[in-house]
Amino acid sequence: MSSQAFNIGIVGGGIVGLATALALTDRFPGLRIAILEKENHVAAHQTGHNSGVIHAGIYYKPGTARARLCVEGVRLMTAFCDAQGVPYDRCGKVIVAVTEDEVPRLLELHERGTANGVPGLEVIERERLRELEPHARAVRGVHSPGTAVVDFARVARAMAGLLAARGVEIRTGGRVRAIRAGTDEVALETAGGATLCRRFINCAGLYSDTVARLAGIRPEARIIPFRGEYYVLRPERRLVRGLIYPVPDPQFPFLGVHFTKRIQGDYEAGPNAVLAFAREGYRFGHVHLAELAGMLAYRGFWRMAARYWRTGLYEMYRSLSRRAFVRALQRLLPELEDRDVAPGGAGVRAMAVAPDGSLVDDFVVTETPNAIHVLNAPSPAATASIAIGRHIAQLAAKSFALA
Repeated sequence: MSSQAFNIGIVGGGIVGLATALALTDRFPGLRIAILEKENHVAAHQTGHNSGVIHAGIYYKPGTARARLCVEGVRLMTAFCDAQGVPYDRCGKVIVAVTEDEVPRLLELHERGTANGVPGLEVIERERLRELEPHARAVRGVHSPGTAVVDFARVARAMAGLLAARGVEIRTGGRVRAIRAGTDEVALETAGGATLCRRFINCAGLYSDTVARLAGIRPEARIIPFRGEYYVLRPERRLVRGLIYPVPDPQFPFLGVHFTKRIQGDYEAGPNAVLAFAREGYRFGHVHLAELAGMLAYRGFWRMAARYWRTGLYEMYRSLSRRAFVRALQRLLPELEDRDVAPGGAGVRAMAVAPDGSLVDDFVVTETPNAIHVLNAPSPAATASIAIGRHIAQLAAKSFALA
């Protein structure tokens, strides 16, 4: 190995890549680590464009990595925020059954969250719901008092500051264009030259499968981008106190539109889930022809489309029709009016889709002789990021023979 080479290179300066570097430097303070981030600052994409919810761990199937790492991640994330002076707000969350036929699924969520070890979870009746969220419509609900909100981009910047103090190099503007692997060294090629490292970790988020292919592996699933669009509630008509979520539709792979308090004090409504025509397609008209062509050439995309085409068309319609979006929100908050909302921001989810068209439901981390690839890190990845980072550091200790 070259004397100039880093011990580990991390591709991706989002919250998972940063948390992984933190975990590695905690365990192995002498490691030389470089983080390559293609943008000019960290947390530029999924980390900086999400709802900011520190999820409690209610939705995930018991025994999965998502369930385990989310519940652990809540504790680690709030402890990190306390230590670093990053503000968060335990505003609480209610999941509401609007009709009686949704109640069995609501109770199933309560059982699932309880099995996952979510603290304080409680089934509540209308009277208690009215105390918590006077304007919400529901026949019953589940209250999660520990659910919190935070600015994950601020968390990421705090992580970056710690890493810089520990000697980690964060190389922004470093899009990895090629990967050359030798016997004992890997070259991560960027426009500014090569970063040499003994081993590397792929935390590239929306481009995780692309980076894996650059390294010569062919992940079974591919990333399909979905844009989530938000409205914001006007300050004079904030009919929400905390977080209000619907009971998820089992036929739909996302949580449905909901209301979210932001750490900045404003409130968001959304998101929908619209197929994006670019991996960083934050606007409807943003099209990346090469990425779109790659998506259309993937058989898993067409099988997914065959399964969800009705829902997909409705999401597209709701994206283009403010009135339809507001109607969906009125199911939870009947008093809401069109004039109460204004267009907000958008984010893009990296959804891993298998060749059979199914959505990969859990975190996926793959090891090769010289690399670890985080190939699927859906929500609650930001919440669980410190726990995910510790898990990856544990894998790296063994796989990379670190000492």
